[in-house]
Amino acid sequence: MNKVILMGRLTRDPEVRYSQGATPTAVARFSVAVDRRFKREGEPDADFFNCTCFGKQGEFVEKYLHKGTKVVLSGRIQNDNYTNKDGQQVYSVRIMVDEIEFAESKNAAGSGDNGYNGGNYGNNNYNGGNRSQAAPSGAGDGFMNIPDGIDEELPFN
Repeated sequence: MNKVILMGRLTRDPEVRYSQGATPTAVARFSVAVDRRFKREGEPDADFFNCTCFGKQGEFVEKYLHKGTKVVLSGRIQNDNYTNKDGQQVYSVRIMVDEIEFAESKNAAGSGDNGYNGGNYGNNNYNGGNRSQAAPSGAGDGFMNIPDGIDEELPFN
C-alpha cells in the first residue's frame, strides 16, 4: 500500500499549467512544509515535499491556494529520479495528490493564528469559518456533548 497524509503550509504560490489536447487538464505543482513533531538540536524544524495534482484538484489549487495556506492532503509517494546535465543520477520523491483540503479557516489564516494548539490536531480551532461560536460546556475534555433524545438518530446504538 502506498498512502501518505500530510498537513502543512505551501512554501510558494503553486505553478499551474494545462495539458495540450481536446480537453486540457490542470497540472498543479507546489511544495508543502510539514513541521516535525520532535525537533532535535542541529536538525531542520520541517520537511519539504514537492507535490503534484491533476484535474479538479489542480483547478482548486490554482483558484484558492497560495503561499502560506495550510492544507491537509492525501496521495501516494512516487519516485521522481532523473539524470542531471553532469550525468549524475538524482534521487527524489514527489507526492501525487489525490485529495486536498484547507486545514484552517480563512479567518485563522488572515489573523496570524495558524490553528496550532500544542500538537492537538484533533481540535485545531477550526469550526467551519465561524470563530464566534462558543464551545459547548464540557468540550474542554476533548469530547462533544450529544443532546438528549437524539439516540434514535445515531447510526451506532
